Amino acid sequence: MNRMRNAFLLASITALLCTVTRATDRIEHTKVPLETVKQEVQANKAVLIDVREKREWDRGHIEGAVFLPLSDIQQGIDAEKLARLLPKDKIIYAHCARGGRCLTAASLLQKNGYQIRPLKPGYKDLLQAGFEKAKD
Repeated sequence: MNRMRNAFLLASITALLCTVTRATDRIEHTKVPLETVKQEVQANKAVLIDVREKREWDRGHIEGAVFLPLSDIQQGIDAEKLARLLPKDKIIYAHCARGGRCLTAASLLQKNGYQIRPLKPGYKDLLQAGFEKAKD
């Protein structure tokens, strides 16, 4: 009985520690205004990445955005390819459709040394804020 209770207590403590670790590692949406994001991207001080999937990208995307779907990030991207897509010396703003997937992408990319800032506003919000839709 003591052995079972000890095993239960150890499992409970381990689960609690894992939860606390995940909570402190949590990435939040940036508070940077979209106008500032747009200016930084236009001035080549930052990069905008679109983490939506290919079918969404094909229906429309922001001019100059880098296509880097969350599914590719989760599967693992070769560090060399990632370095060609994203500079480590610039801020990376990530967006998706509604602000959810970019949080996951940001968490994964941050572990690779990127200054990543996920945007809560999604693709349609960026268009409404004056980001230009790509013509192709």
